[in-house]
Amino acid sequence: MNKPIRLGISTCPNDTFAFHAILEQKVDHRGLEFEIELLDIQQLNDRLFAGDFDVAKCSFHAALLLAEQMTVLPSGSALGFGVGPLLLSAHTGKHGPTTSPDAAPTPETPGMLTLCPGQQTTATMLLKLFYPAASKLEQVVFSDIMPKLQNATADFGVCIHEGRFTWQEQGLALVEDLGTRWESETKAPLPLGGLVANKTLPSNVLRNVQATVRDSLLYARTNPDRAIPTMRKYAQEFDDDVLMKHVDLYVNDWTVDLGEVGRNALDELNRRAVTAGLIASSAPRLDILPG
Repeated sequence: MNKPIRLGISTCPNDTFAFHAILEQKVDHRGLEFEIELLDIQQLNDRLFAGDFDVAKCSFHAALLLAEQMTVLPSGSALGFGVGPLLLSAHTGKHGPTTSPDAAPTPETPGMLTLCPGQQTTATMLLKLFYPAASKLEQVVFSDIMPKLQNATADFGVCIHEGRFTWQEQGLALVEDLGTRWESETKAPLPLGGLVANKTLPSNVLRNVQATVRDSLLYARTNPDRAIPTMRKYAQEFDDDVLMKHVDLYVNDWTVDLGEVGRNALDELNRRAVTAGLIASSAPRLDILPG
């Protein structure tokens, strides 16, 4: 194939870690040329809906909505236990998590404003699944959520990426770990995002993209220190310990290959999204490229 592969990935540390070897030409590209853009996850979702990418990381919520056009690659996903978005509160004291559940406000309390990191993010989907009567939602760039909570311009926020490790330093309160709730209800790892490819790509190109991504992941897991400069370049949080905690949390064996457990987790997400009316019951199920 002569045309470059338009590849979109996120700026979060797990992606820059996983794709470091592709970005820096450290693995065989198998004759493929990649034209790479690094963006916020909701920007990736939006651009994918616009048809701007051949291959892209996206929220699994977005992937479910694009199941007719896109196939999920077995490598490159972010899913696991203990990886979920955090529902944070701007309030301390009487509104803090130490008060009784009956007394504390929630996103479903009338007038409460909750910030989310994008309409098609899995984080927003989880909030809608667990707080279906949330009174006011506003979609903002993920990196703006904690500052807005600190400034008391919103009541709650769904926090993703590095903020999972730094929210306490920001003086915010934890209301609920949405991933922990998913795990307790489903007994499955939480599927946050995955790498999808357009089904119109030739089968040999799809296989070569998948193999190159897998090689890049294996390179980074074998040589983690070599990926740190790439991670620093794009991260909101520059502390190396925080960056590596992020990688340890979000890059695992399911990132290398979804496997049966990952496929079952996606089926569960699909089922719950349909039940909640977040995707149409007639929508096709996600197709996963054979590994």
